[in-house]
Amino acid sequence: MNNYLSLLQKIHIHPLLWVMIGISVLTANFKTLFLLMLIVFIHEMGHAISAHFFSWRIKTVMLLPFGGVAEVDEHGNRSLKQEFIVVLSGPIQHLWLQGTAHLLFVTNVVNVDDYHLFTFYNVSILLFNLLPVWPLDGGKLLFILFSNYLPFKKAHFYMIVSSICFLFLYVLVILIFSSNFLNMWIITTFLIYSLYHEYKNRMYGTLRFLMERYYGKQDTINQLKPIVVDESELIYHVLLQFQRGCKHLIVIERNGTKISEMDENELLHAFFANKLTDSKIGDLVYAY
Repeated sequence: MNNYLSLLQKIHIHPLLWVMIGISVLTANFKTLFLLMLIVFIHEMGHAISAHFFSWRIKTVMLLPFGGVAEVDEHGNRSLKQEFIVVLSGPIQHLWLQGTAHLLFVTNVVNVDDYHLFTFYNVSILLFNLLPVWPLDGGKLLFILFSNYLPFKKAHFYMIVSSICFLFLYVLVILIFSSNFLNMWIITTFLIYSLYHEYKNRMYGTLRFLMERYYGKQDTINQLKPIVVDESELIYHVLLQFQRGCKHLIVIERNGTKISEMDENELLHAFFANKLTDSKIGDLVYAY
């Protein structure tokens, strides 16, 4: 129990949420502020408790007006099943929250106005978080989907491109239906910045994924997936074909004929330990 209570020390409030809190105070919407904070807190604790259950290394949990962002030190090397559970553990909280609110309503503990206000915020935050835009839960689910079929780098890139497309559609909807809502534009600005930051640091994320894999922190291997390459291929380009949840056997060919094969660990060692960052895969054949 104490281990789970220690998660509270990792909770931080994002400056964006402080802005929303300030707006609520200035407009005397204290009830709205309380409900918003309650829903966001429980949503994010769902993520945190689930990640802690799987022994994820949680650095910080940032509360946002529409959910939160848990910063972890896993870098894509936990199983897709675990990540799927951790991501869904946030949205699932809205279900029992709504059920509890309905029970309090039918037993006359809360009045109809408070029930409708809670329902509005609870459902709104749930649906917003499921939008397929990074770093929302829907964007993370999109990344998991792509990661199930594509190498890490491609899956991450397609997730970003898809997020940009969905965010563009979301902005169009805002312009049509709620262009005068300041809160919506504040949140949209945050999403745009998050996507820009994710795109700008995409290669760093890929290298961290490979580095964690080199140090043996890949949690689950679902299948053995050979990677067939020509001896002239750069080591770095071969590493970019690594996929989450797969163990790779590197099959090296010359003019379409197999000349050698090696375990992925040999390739990772050559790149990170021996610093062969600009070498060709064929150079390793002769070295070994």
